[in-house]
Amino acid sequence: MINAGAPRAVRDNGGMSTTALTENTPLRIGPHTVQPPVVLAPMAGITNAPFRTLCREFSGGKGLFVSEMITTRALVERNEKTMQLIHFDESETPRSIQLYGVDPATVGKAVRMIAEEDLADHIDLNFGCPVPKVTRKGGGSALPYKRPLLRAILREAVSGAGDLPVTMKMRKGIDDDHMTYLDAGRIAVEEGVTSIALHGRTAAQHYGGTADWDAIARLKEHVPEIPVLGNGDIWSASDALRMVASTGCDGVVVGRGCLGRPWLFADLVAAFEGRTEDIARPSLREVADVMVRHATLLGEWIGDESRGVIDFRKHVAWYLKGFAVGSEMRKRLAITSSLAELRSGLDELDLDQPWPTGADGPRGRTSGNNRVVLPDGWLKDPYDCGAGVGEDAELDTSGG
Repeated sequence: MINAGAPRAVRDNGGMSTTALTENTPLRIGPHTVQPPVVLAPMAGITNAPFRTLCREFSGGKGLFVSEMITTRALVERNEKTMQLIHFDESETPRSIQLYGVDPATVGKAVRMIAEEDLADHIDLNFGCPVPKVTRKGGGSALPYKRPLLRAILREAVSGAGDLPVTMKMRKGIDDDHMTYLDAGRIAVEEGVTSIALHGRTAAQHYGGTADWDAIARLKEHVPEIPVLGNGDIWSASDALRMVASTGCDGVVVGRGCLGRPWLFADLVAAFEGRTEDIARPSLREVADVMVRHATLLGEWIGDESRGVIDFRKHVAWYLKGFAVGSEMRKRLAITSSLAELRSGLDELDLDQPWPTGADGPRGRTSGNNRVVLPDGWLKDPYDCGAGVGEDAELDTSGG
């Protein structure tokens, strides 16, 4: 079940040929081969079935595309919204679900439900979410600080999963004074986790500052038994190649870099296959066509065109980043309620605009240096799990 294959990149002075990357063993997640070793990061409200479809189409079906975060209690209780979120298109393989939970028993029930009812082919556990409504309950990036609780959750998950591979995604720690990733990595290996993804930031950083790729390298050296994937500040395909070359990680997890750019996965596949010249530079006309398709897919998935377009609104600014589109038109496009209205507004733009210089850079949330909201007394003792996690820790619906 555990295979530590994947690229064994040799660190050098900042570069590695793509030929060297493609000659290495592909990434293995349990029985699943992920080649090239590229994973879509779970993002709440973003990585639903329509967005995964777009990313997968651009990648030619290569890579691994994970669902948005699912709360284990909501899954066990068969919450209607949650059951929709775990629906996969017939073309999705392997089907990958990310779970969030703080109670070992509930996590175990959720994992067994997935395995017994054939709801997915791969389970990822979230220990990286930094948002206050999650960390204040001891979840997400706060949880690995409690080493025995982390071990108990991983043990229940791996035990309940049967033949399904269980992976985990985490951050470096709560803040610079409370690092957890090396201890968490060792616990994961001991409990049978198949691979680990590390976001090179602490919870306190949220999405600010610069991701610490050196931490990814240290984790890889610390747990050579299983694949380690790197996450953080991958805005282009060249960034992904640099991360693998400089850290020795076995693959990359891409989140904010693909917001408004699902074709980034085409770039990533091309880069890892040595076709560095095949980098997408779509015109605004091509971008507009993808925007309409994205909104259309959302409407079909939700079952209501208007609701689909409304859900799409949050993507508008990401898609149009860098293009010469006036503020009034941006506002207008961000309040559309029908496909016809969206298409009509886009057609009024100068659609012959080329891909703008600098549009490959950072996008999405960039806030950082935040105080981490934790349960009372959480940091007193990393081995005391008797207090802190409240009974309401998993009452939020999925997508947190």
